[in-house]
Amino acid sequence: MRRRGGRGPAPTSDGQRVGGLPASGWVRAALALLAGALPALAFPAPSLWWFGWVALVPWLLLIRSAGTARRAALDGWIGGMGFVIAVHHWLMPSLHVFIVLLAALLGLLWAPWGVLSWRLLGGRPSLPRAAAAVVAVPSGWLVIELIRSWEGLGGPWGLLGASQWEVAPALRVASVGGVWLVSLLVVAVNTALVLLVTARAAARTVGGVLLVVCALAVGAVWAWAPQPVTTGTARIAVVQPGVITGPNSVERRLARGEELTRTVAGQDVDLVVWGESSIGAGAWRDPGTARRLAALSRETGADLLVNVDARQTDGSGRSGIFKSAVLVGPDGPTGDRYDKMRLVPFGEYVPARSLLGWVTSVGRAAGEDRLRGDRQVVMVLPDGDERLRIGPLVCFESAFPDMSRRLVRDGAQVLVAQSATSTFQESWAPAQHASLGALRAAENGRPVVHATLTGISAVFGPRGERIGEPLGTEASAAAVYDVPLTRGTTLYGRSGDWAVYGALAALAVLCAAEGLRALRRKPAPGTP
Repeated sequence: MRRRGGRGPAPTSDGQRVGGLPASGWVRAALALLAGALPALAFPAPSLWWFGWVALVPWLLLIRSAGTARRAALDGWIGGMGFVIAVHHWLMPSLHVFIVLLAALLGLLWAPWGVLSWRLLGGRPSLPRAAAAVVAVPSGWLVIELIRSWEGLGGPWGLLGASQWEVAPALRVASVGGVWLVSLLVVAVNTALVLLVTARAAARTVGGVLLVVCALAVGAVWAWAPQPVTTGTARIAVVQPGVITGPNSVERRLARGEELTRTVAGQDVDLVVWGESSIGAGAWRDPGTARRLAALSRETGADLLVNVDARQTDGSGRSGIFKSAVLVGPDGPTGDRYDKMRLVPFGEYVPARSLLGWVTSVGRAAGEDRLRGDRQVVMVLPDGDERLRIGPLVCFESAFPDMSRRLVRDGAQVLVAQSATSTFQESWAPAQHASLGALRAAENGRPVVHATLTGISAVFGPRGERIGEPLGTEASAAAVYDVPLTRGTTLYGRSGDWAVYGALAALAVLCAAEGLRALRRKPAPGTP
């Protein structure tokens, strides 16, 4: 019986070889795991950004060769596991075997994407199927990124569009639709390449047209997307104490931070930024610490943005351990304080601790849950000079596009991310974390200062361009950066996550069309 070209590939048995690729077994599972892991090479530290534009092709080719929808779902699931493990492999020292469990759970998100890709790209896709594929396959990927961006699932780390943080045209695209639009573009190009190498002539035309459309769209964005206007410069110093371990390490880190801060005196600095947890609980409880910080502020002529990891009481009367960004002026703490709102699962709290608290005995999970802040804060320098309004973020909050966008909408001129990745010092994590600043800067048209305890500290201008030289993981130093200030808003700042809503709408239309087709389909003569 002949099968119509618009209804997906003809099914085969799971044991059959399709297109020269094994349709089942351990070999195919290993290929799926490897294919899913390949996109990780586009992220820091390898930073093979160009590879992101072709990295999904092997995975999609494997999926399209699946004999059944069940096999395609399995290829998507195992490939998703490979992607999660590869992008987050630096968590292994902390999570141990649990990273495999985490990857297996998150990898399930790619199972429906595998079926979707198989139905639209499998066999010899017709012109309508090819046209649907170039829209639906990227949209499906974007929905996966949206779901796994939930804080409880680990947050938006490893979004495919973030691999393009060094590419100026991609950063301009981010100013229009955020990192989401960049992800959509990258997956669309991968999908078009699969059509070019596998489809019949008419469908190949769709792939070629899509590549041309993508190139023209990027060119149009480069030429016409509005960019913020530079209005001045702020001099901001970043203090990075470096790796300090052993007895009294908290006190010695504080002393090293003070020593480095004094080196920027006389350089007309507006703000000095310390990294996450730069002041421990014991030091914060000591009244002498506030006096020492106030003296530093007077000596340098600048306010200090420090970060405290200690038991405190917030404005609503809650008491517990908060991670807080605190602004200190010449007279001591100014009262401006931001308590971290989005916490790292297991690292800063244990979800359902009554059930999962046992993980603290086998990994580096938090022994006591941190408390969450309840609002974002824009800080104004306490001397009344309102030309510098800063929006603090703590740790992986810089990965969440919505938090930076909210701060800018509330008036922040500079986004300041305080981080500490010393647990993962020799891994890809510091470079990956620092690179997120370029995306947040480009999305919002505001500079980003990424300050860490042990590196990598970096500063990015309002277009995502690097400002000055970063402080690497081997550095114990202070550096002063001339940070351009801007006014105006980007299209992403105005419109938000419209690319995500567009992807959801596209998938809804596809589902509706398939539903109508199923309702209209008449049974063949003689079918019981």
